[in-house]
Amino acid sequence: MITSPPRSTHRRAEPSPYLDLTRSEWSALREKTPLPLTAEELERLRGLGDVIDLDEVRDIYLPLSRLLNLYVQASDSLRGSLNTFLGDAGNGHGTQHGTPFVIGVAGSVAVGKSTVARLLQAMLARWPEHPRVELVTTDGFLYPLAELKKRGLVSRKGFPESYDRRALTRFVADIKAGKDEVSAPVYSHLIYDIVPGERLTVRRPDILIVEGLNVLQPALPGSDGKTRVGLADYFDFSVYVDARPEDIEAWYLNRFRKLRETAFQNPFSYFRKYTQVSEEEALDYARTTWRTINKPNLIENVAPTRGRANLVVRKGPDHKVQRLSLRKL
Repeated sequence: MITSPPRSTHRRAEPSPYLDLTRSEWSALREKTPLPLTAEELERLRGLGDVIDLDEVRDIYLPLSRLLNLYVQASDSLRGSLNTFLGDAGNGHGTQHGTPFVIGVAGSVAVGKSTVARLLQAMLARWPEHPRVELVTTDGFLYPLAELKKRGLVSRKGFPESYDRRALTRFVADIKAGKDEVSAPVYSHLIYDIVPGERLTVRRPDILIVEGLNVLQPALPGSDGKTRVGLADYFDFSVYVDARPEDIEAWYLNRFRKLRETAFQNPFSYFRKYTQVSEEEALDYARTTWRTINKPNLIENVAPTRGRANLVVRKGPDHKVQRLSLRKL
């Protein structure tokens, strides 16, 4: 009698667009990439409250640096293939010269994305193929405080509508197009506002890193209902720094405590008033800000863009990266 083979008791994993890797699996992918940073350099790059150390750089950011370098090389190779395809026709339309490789870094307030962006800038600049690596944060494209007040958006600062998204997208588009010189407004965390008359100028970088809360958001339809090009459409690679909201809240409050003891003491600081009250009163303000602004923005706008990233970096309660998800090609 012919019998059917027994059914497996193990469920087949659901198909996913991502390859999930443990910390140790990811760390092994660095191969023999040398560590380009010293402890002193890392200390200068580390954000307030971020506990990143050289082991974290070695295990997490060396493999990422290597991966990004491979992506840049592949992009150059693809450009060469395009020029081969264009052949003589390319002479009339312009041979495709190198344009900057653009990386987006997204994530919540206080999750450590600024440290990640600065680390990548420092490490990628050490690769001989691309020494000019520029970093731009989207803070410079927040509307000035006066404009936010005029629009009734002060309590929505950091939400998508508080940014001049058209200017931000145009800025990155111009860099991606290969313009010789592109400038952006400058934001000061000290005065909590755009610095009048000050500009950041970017001149034909090999790599541009764009860091911010909402960099992975798709473009909203225009008033005519037509779809627009979004900022993320210009990215060649993107990273989302992820953690549980309750962990991020703890980091946010811890950072607020440290800022209260340091930067907020500056007489010109917008937040100096929180050094003139008790710590508990100041922390009540921080908790309210998290509960009414940062957490809703995370849940409604930032976290939903996680699935658009090429790489999701997941942190545990100790700020250490535990798992990574890399989008398949």
